[in-house]
Amino acid sequence: MFSKILIANRGEIALRILRACRELGIKTVAVHSTADEDAMHVRLADEAVCIGPAASRDSYLNVAAILAAATITGAEAIHPGYGFLSENADFAETVEAHGLTFIGPTADHIRMMGDKITAKTTMEALGVPLVPGSDGELKSLEETRAVAEKVGYPVLIKATAGGGGRGMKVAQSASELEEAWSVARTEARTAFGNDAVYLEKYLDKPRHIELQILADNHGNVVHFGERDCSLQRRHQKLLEEAGSPVLSAEQRDAIGRTATDALAKMGYRNAGTLEFLYQDGQFCFIEMNTRLQVEHPVTEMVCDVDLVREQIRIAAGEELGYTQSDISFSGHAIECRINAEDPDTFAPCPGTVAVYHPPGGLGVRVDSALYTGYRVPPYYDSMIAKVIVHAPTRAQAIARMHRALDEFVVEGIKTVIPLHRRILADPEFQKGEYTIHWLEQFTSRPH
Repeated sequence: MFSKILIANRGEIALRILRACRELGIKTVAVHSTADEDAMHVRLADEAVCIGPAASRDSYLNVAAILAAATITGAEAIHPGYGFLSENADFAETVEAHGLTFIGPTADHIRMMGDKITAKTTMEALGVPLVPGSDGELKSLEETRAVAEKVGYPVLIKATAGGGGRGMKVAQSASELEEAWSVARTEARTAFGNDAVYLEKYLDKPRHIELQILADNHGNVVHFGERDCSLQRRHQKLLEEAGSPVLSAEQRDAIGRTATDALAKMGYRNAGTLEFLYQDGQFCFIEMNTRLQVEHPVTEMVCDVDLVREQIRIAAGEELGYTQSDISFSGHAIECRINAEDPDTFAPCPGTVAVYHPPGGLGVRVDSALYTGYRVPPYYDSMIAKVIVHAPTRAQAIARMHRALDEFVVEGIKTVIPLHRRILADPEFQKGEYTIHWLEQFTSRPH
């Protein structure tokens, strides 16, 4: 096992990793920008190193500074968390080349799954079902038209290197295709430096279902069930559940076997999440995230497993020590992402937290690095906390989340807590009758 780990991230996920390290008896190194010198993970880590100015490109994306911090402090491994460098294959490769352990998949697998066309081709060859669409990159509008006619409208043009909803445009008919193709490529080139796009059939009422897996270096692969991440605004998740209100245990087992078989054949290692669109009883693979997910706590709650601890154990060369039959699912969990945003306009609201009082009680967990007096900086993602609840049934989990959000006090800045209260009170949500398009429609209603 490692004696010291550098945490190459910030905010609540840096604190989450730090806690797992503490419980394993591992010393921690926090890296931080000048804007985060008073951050909670910096205060609690055994050592802290400033790696640059506030801008991410000069600090949390500064590979040379991070590696220098690891070398100076004698860290043996680097945990990237999520975001920033977590799915950067070159970073993972460089970490290993410097004699350190990257706590995550191999660079080859990150690279393979990071390109959506390669990921889809790979998964299709391994028996994982796909959304109908192009076989690869579409290099011309004429080629795009031909594929669209074949799969049928509406269609979705997507960047091969995309993420976060950027480089994605829907064409409802042939008359809209040229604009969608052009705009998607422009967005992709601006956001990712790569304007390659491909095409998928646009599903009108899908759920976004993802499957959490862990794989060790000894050929063992298990899954920890599904998460329903369908409540999204502009392709950004806001609320997640485990398990999904629409899946049966039999459906979970079936897609779980397909996914674990595929990753075993790949020789995958560490944590990963396979994401699917689910409609009319059919799963269609869309992408794989080769890292820890923001929403991992709901899986931890229903499976009673510390996924970060398992990531560290796997990276240290340990076996999982259990099989699929040892994994059980208990009750229902819900996570609400709390963003420092106006709940109506979604404008970011950085500033100083005048009062902070998190909820508590049975089955309530809060992952956050906030404290009274903390200044939420304007330079990074607006998520400031996650409230996670667990209860025997979904109805009880909804009631518990209602209660938890009523207790949650964050003053001095605006948050999306009022929006979550509205969602939880909506009859359609309470019945589990929503798709990936539901939240956009919900937020456009007057209230």
